[in-house]
Amino acid sequence: MSSLFHSHLTSLPLIQRGKVRDIYAIDEQHLLIVATDRLSAFDVVLPTPIPQKGKILTSLSNFWFTFSQGLVSNHLATNLRLTDILTDSTDLEQVSGRAVIVQRLQSLPIEAIVRGYLVGSGWKDYQRTGKICNISLPTGLRLADELPHPIYTPSSKAAVGEHDENIDFERTIELVGKELAEQIRDISLELYMQARLYARKRGIIIADTKFEFGVNKAGKLILIDEILTPDSSRFWPMDEYRINVSPPSFDKQFVRDYLETLDWNKQAPGPELPTDIVKKTTEKYQEALTRLTQ
Repeated sequence: MSSLFHSHLTSLPLIQRGKVRDIYAIDEQHLLIVATDRLSAFDVVLPTPIPQKGKILTSLSNFWFTFSQGLVSNHLATNLRLTDILTDSTDLEQVSGRAVIVQRLQSLPIEAIVRGYLVGSGWKDYQRTGKICNISLPTGLRLADELPHPIYTPSSKAAVGEHDENIDFERTIELVGKELAEQIRDISLELYMQARLYARKRGIIIADTKFEFGVNKAGKLILIDEILTPDSSRFWPMDEYRINVSPPSFDKQFVRDYLETLDWNKQAPGPELPTDIVKKTTEKYQEALTRLTQ
């Protein structure tokens, strides 16, 4: 199965390579974003690609952008087609199914994280302090317990190779202003709750997720990047969900769990992934897409 670790387009100038996405300039109003098959774990881009991952992320994000458009505008541009932009057939074939044309926006320096279950770093924080990101929680909660209500726990955006840092709501006000900070929080919580209800009907628990936002020149808040994918969320199969264990997942937690068994300091460079881990990861991503969209 073929994979794309780095895109190399001749038709457009490359602006940036992120952890997963390559960004190209189209004009003053638009960008081309290519979802590669790179995988980032513990904020380190691993050297082994996950075949078809970028196509799955693109397809699932586009589904959720449509699902959520009644609640918040998104960055997808509707006035241009990929065939209008990429005139070189090799370029077009390289990114087909994994590229989107988006509006140029000012990205906001916040990752809007919503948690509905007690797991991951939140579970570690709770064990230590009884809180998650300084938000007090009831005593006696167990690993993988559903929280009494979803909580908003933002973090700052880190550059590639650096670690995101949890921040409190007051810090988000300092970064973007009170009005935008409140909009981001409220929309993120509503997006999560609507998506969680939908996913449950498809046999998937969305344990937590993150959103990213930008603003246009008029200051309007717009959803950007990706949304509710296996890269940005924890997806659990409902029929295998159990309290007191970290449930199996359809997301990159599967890779994180493997990496935790290695003698690796979670700093770049990351380790190569074995063939069976790569194959199972592709299968898990594909199953998430199938369950949620078909």
